[in-house]
Amino acid sequence: MRKISFIVIGLFTFGLGTLGIILPFLPTTVFYLLTAFFWIRSSDRLYQKFIHSNVYTQYVDRPIIKKQITNKGIFKMFITMFIVFLVPCILVDNLVMRVTMGIVYLFHLIGITWYLKRKSKTKIIDGASE
Repeated sequence: MRKISFIVIGLFTFGLGTLGIILPFLPTTVFYLLTAFFWIRSSDRLYQKFIHSNVYTQYVDRPIIKKQITNKGIFKMFITMFIVFLVPCILVDNLVMRVTMGIVYLFHLIGITWYLKRKSKTKIIDGASE
C-alpha cells in the first residue's frame, strides 16, 4: 500500500512539475525533486527512468546539481521568483508581511547566487570525478 501511495504522489508531483514548465508560478525543480524522492522509495525502475529523462536533466541535474546554468537562466529564475513573491505583497495590505517577503526574497537572491556561482569541490581527473 505504501509503495502504491508513493507512486501516486510521485505522479502528482511530476504532473505539477511539468505544469510548472508552462506556468511561471509553479516551481518545476521543486516538484521534480519531490518526484525523485517519492519514486526512489516506491520503484527503482520509475526512479531510474525519471532521473535519466530529459526533463530531469534540463530542470534539475544541469542547473542545480552540476551548476551548469547560464546568466540568462539565473535571471529568468529570479524574475519568476520576484513575481511569485510580489503577488501576495499586492493582494495583502500588511506592511510587516511585505517587508518580510522582501527580506526573504533578498536572502533567496544572495543564497542561490552564492550556491550557483561557487565552484564545486569535486576534483576532475581524466574526465571522471573522484
